[in-house]
Amino acid sequence: MIRFILRLAAPPAALLFCGMAHGQDIDPDILKAQAGTYLIAPADGGAGCRMTLETDMAIGGYSLSGQEACAKQLSAFAEAAAWNFDGNGGLILIDPMRKVLARFVENEGSPMKTEDGKPLLLIAAPDGVDHLPTVASLAGAWTMQRPDGERLCGVTLDGNVGTDGNAPLSLSGDCAANVAKLKLAVWRIDGFGLTLMGLDGSSLGFDMRADGNFDKSKQEGGKPLSLVRR
Repeated sequence: MIRFILRLAAPPAALLFCGMAHGQDIDPDILKAQAGTYLIAPADGGAGCRMTLETDMAIGGYSLSGQEACAKQLSAFAEAAAWNFDGNGGLILIDPMRKVLARFVENEGSPMKTEDGKPLLLIAAPDGVDHLPTVASLAGAWTMQRPDGERLCGVTLDGNVGTDGNAPLSLSGDCAANVAKLKLAVWRIDGFGLTLMGLDGSSLGFDMRADGNFDKSKQEGGKPLSLVRR
């Protein structure tokens, strides 16, 4: 139910390490699964930049492109020359001298993230979006509605995050029955995914759109549903 999550299709770590240490090619299917354009951005909502991981060989790993776009926001990454698997289920970006610029670690159910210093995420992102949403940026009043504008419920997201990483939410008193029965009480964000949760285990997951609103995740099934800021 988590959306826009970068998952590394991982063979045994020993195979990854062997591929790095001796220049052997990684399984082409693994490379294709990992390749693509991703946003590198601070977890605190600061502006980031996009970079494309490619499948051609390069010194120290595999080629990439678009790193010039990082010169303003994340200048160190403008020097990136290649990417590779790190042998432990993670991914590294390196400069022309093979110095590691960043190591992104996979966290189960969450986007890849650096563990040192100011956290950075490596994540697929909607077109035109250069920063991650934060609790503070999403707190406020929203409308849950169908694509044709039919209103189902008013949702207010509180910005006070608890120790469990969740923040409270409240629903309007006129919610449609199929929404009210979920007894939604808390919410959280993970990358570009927003999840509304009930205390009994019920939940609704949404993916952020380029305009900052959210559509229900396709993995949820059922009728289309959106969260639109009021």
